Amino acid sequence: MRSKERKLIRSFFPPFALCALLFAECTSAHAQQPGQIFRIGLLDPSTASGNAVLLKAFQQELSKLGWIEGKNIAMEYRFGENKDRLPALAAELALLKVDLIVATGDGPTLAAKGATSTIPIVMTTASDPVALGLVASLARPGGNITGNSSLETELNSKRLEILKDTVPKLTRVGLLRGSAAGIITDVRGKEVRAAAVALKLKLEEIENQFDAKGLEIAFQIAKQKQVNAIMTFATRGFFAERKRIVELAGKNRLPAIYFQKEFVDEGGLMSYGADRTDLYRRAAVYVDKILKGAKPADLPVQQPTKFEFVINLKAAKQIDLTIPVRVLERANQVIK
Repeated sequence: MRSKERKLIRSFFPPFALCALLFAECTSAHAQQPGQIFRIGLLDPSTASGNAVLLKAFQQELSKLGWIEGKNIAMEYRFGENKDRLPALAAELALLKVDLIVATGDGPTLAAKGATSTIPIVMTTASDPVALGLVASLARPGGNITGNSSLETELNSKRLEILKDTVPKLTRVGLLRGSAAGIITDVRGKEVRAAAVALKLKLEEIENQFDAKGLEIAFQIAKQKQVNAIMTFATRGFFAERKRIVELAGKNRLPAIYFQKEFVDEGGLMSYGADRTDLYRRAAVYVDKILKGAKPADLPVQQPTKFEFVINLKAAKQIDLTIPVRVLERANQVIK
């Protein structure tokens, strides 16, 4: 084993485990030793309660694969609470020398990438990992990052199409996109703006904070701009505040399409997107593989295989909207 590799291993494992690890390296570089506990950092921009449903799916899948918190893994949770804390939290996890970081979206993955080039990073969802500079390619990530792409740039365009097919005489769409500028907004915004032009729609981009006051102001702006419908970028912040967003859309009688079915579960009108619960489970599978010795560079970034289009007729009735039959026929689920 080269000196450089020995130094890297020392940064991941305590001295008492190093001898056993070196002895077993010919079969698995990360073969688990009896009583060994791996430390997994989880970096999320929002709140634990807001993302509980997705984190539960991740934890359940880990458990099925034999990884039990307190037995052979220890979780280090870091939640940004919808504040600009991700770089600091990522740096904190790197200093703790966790064995792996799970990053729940674009912002967390970029922050984790900035904090470490050696600790493996698994993305639960990333809109466009190549365009964001997170991986060299989907087939060959080439570094310490792998996981799932959510195809959000393409799906935003599809949501616009669905809105146009659903809302009569749609001309203006309000796009809630959070207040952060930068590469994430650039990557996501470029395609959705082009789609709006192609569909002959005016896209009103509305910045907002992920709290009750910020969302209230965002909907006030939407009404001032006379939008006919609402959509949001797919972010953990919006997901965590989904109940409030659905309430505001109903209060302002604005048709809305969301990126996850959980918004419809809260009374929202429509959702179209990848099954994110499935993506979180698949992220757990990659965690399992890496803890057992696989390298992120050798694990292709996965794309969604399950998509959901859900319509809530109760919500449509509340805002006096009739969903065209051709739209209803495309839905995976219709709530009556």
